[in-house]
Amino acid sequence: MSKKTRKKSSNTTGKRVATKVARAASASTGKSATKTRTTAAKKAAAKTTKTRTATGVRSKASHKAASKPLKREPAASVTKPSAVTLAEGAAAPAFSLPRDGGDTVSLKDFAGKKLVLFFYPRADPPGCTREAIDFTRLKSEFTASGTEVVGISADTVKAQESFRNKHQLSVPLVSDPAHQLLEAYGAWGKKSMYGRTFMEIIRTTVLVDSGGKVARIWRHVKVDGHAEAVLEAARAL
Repeated sequence: MSKKTRKKSSNTTGKRVATKVARAASASTGKSATKTRTTAAKKAAAKTTKTRTATGVRSKASHKAASKPLKREPAASVTKPSAVTLAEGAAAPAFSLPRDGGDTVSLKDFAGKKLVLFFYPRADPPGCTREAIDFTRLKSEFTASGTEVVGISADTVKAQESFRNKHQLSVPLVSDPAHQLLEAYGAWGKKSMYGRTFMEIIRTTVLVDSGGKVARIWRHVKVDGHAEAVLEAARAL
């Protein structure tokens, strides 16, 4: 190989080496730049995500706080208990109230007769139904002893009529939704159930003699045998 050829070969080899080095450097620089851009992009994305998450949390918290209903104070409830304590021997309180069928029942309608007033909590529950049926069953015997029988509750006239028709009751059923008669005869008072105290009708029966005086009072009545016990008391007057 001549000197000129060796020089040309050396230059060519040098150029190739230089080109490879340059390409490697360029590739390295490109990779570095790409890596740098990728890292920067990841950081920016993470920052954006974090910002969006924080904004979403604040927005959600704000929405939750806004939709939370305001706490309202419970409405005051005032119940006036009966101030009347009816005693045996006292004059029977007068009354005039509507009954089933649309008529009106008054104390004066029974002047000269003995009268049984039985107060029951509601029309149609088992205990009230049994009591009304028992008084109906013994009605003729009460009549024979000169005694009339009337049932009273706070139900409407319509409810009393449904009660009468359903069980074929023959005693008058008086409607006292305003509790006037109930309070006058002491059949409206406090009851407790499951730790809760409330005002309701207390199952009560009052026997009025022919002179209009209270002869007997049964409070917190137990239904079984009660109508028979009242009949015996009426017969004894």
